[in-house]
Amino acid sequence: MAVKGNAKASKKSSSQPWLHVDGTEIQEFGTVRKWPLGLSDEARTYSCERLNLILADTQILYALYKKHHWLMRGPTFYQLHLLLDKHASEQLTLVDEMAERIQTLGGIAVGDPRHVAEITSVPRPPNGAEEVPAMLSRLIEAHETILIRSREVAGRAADLGDDGTNDLLVSNVIRTGELQVWFLVEHLVDTPLVETSGNGHARARRARRTSK
Repeated sequence: MAVKGNAKASKKSSSQPWLHVDGTEIQEFGTVRKWPLGLSDEARTYSCERLNLILADTQILYALYKKHHWLMRGPTFYQLHLLLDKHASEQLTLVDEMAERIQTLGGIAVGDPRHVAEITSVPRPPNGAEEVPAMLSRLIEAHETILIRSREVAGRAADLGDDGTNDLLVSNVIRTGELQVWFLVEHLVDTPLVETSGNGHARARRARRTSK
């Protein structure tokens, strides 16, 4: 007992953190651990694989929203600057939800931006600034890519019994994406605030006076 006591006494605690630690990869990307979730290996493997593709595209969409939020210009700068930042925040929430769903299923969520760039299907934009309609169109096209794949995966996940993945895609990813597309599309409609007649008076204003 005395020896053990001396051994404990000789072991000193230290507040020095471990730095430059090299670790071993304990789970490879693309593999799925076994969880007692009542889901088949096929269902969990399929959902993790396809969710990672949607997750990669969504991370790119989030980055595009932030880029275009910063580069927005023109008479609608203020409105679109705020709108795109709001959309970016909502997409970032989806990124976290999909990543956590993949982890819940026993997989590995894609997270490194360099890995994301390797597997995304969203085209890379120019490094510089584009005209406003082009920036909005680029966002809409990225949304459509995500929506098409999300509907396909949601349907297959439901067939495999993965209701959680189906619900995440339908209730969150698809519905959020559809709503954001609506807001973007309406900014590309070339409609004046008022119409003017030949004498320069606003037609809408004249119509209201006539109705009185």
